[in-house]
Amino acid sequence: MKSVVEQLSTYKSIHLNRKNINSHFIGVPMIIWSIALLLASVSFEIESTFINNYLGIEQVNFTLAGIVPVIVLFYYLLLSLPLALLAFILFGPLMWSVHEVVTAEHHILIAIGVFVIGWVIQFIGHHYEKAKPAFLDDINQLLIGPLFVIAEVYFLLGLGKVLDKTITEKAIAKRRVFEQQKS
Repeated sequence: MKSVVEQLSTYKSIHLNRKNINSHFIGVPMIIWSIALLLASVSFEIESTFINNYLGIEQVNFTLAGIVPVIVLFYYLLLSLPLALLAFILFGPLMWSVHEVVTAEHHILIAIGVFVIGWVIQFIGHHYEKAKPAFLDDINQLLIGPLFVIAEVYFLLGLGKVLDKTITEKAIAKRRVFEQQKS
């Protein structure tokens, strides 16, 4: 597994323009929220005598919106404890709001609309960057995009200055190579 520095420097190498970065502060949470809303539509129940005997609960209801974020947070935890904790803090309310909206009659249409608007914002940002979105070259970058936003917030809070410097220096070097290959 690549380190957090390697992952974020690769992602940041095509996210150096401030307008593009700012577009990610809006677009990425919108995309995450819309995907989570779709995932919240998929639910299942587990009935267990063990759960009933020890917790007094006959059945437990789950949605994919409750499971997928736990898996993603675990991945972020493997990369960076501070960034994973900040992701939990920042995306927790986002996930909570999903469970409030999923009961709306047209929640699927809402999710699709927010998803499309989020991607439009992303592509506008990439227009300023003059670089295509990272996931077009590496699908794993779809997982790193939200972590990039978390890292940028972390750095804006004045935290992780050495990490920010290391990531940015590597990103600039990678961007130079990218630009040379392009021409």
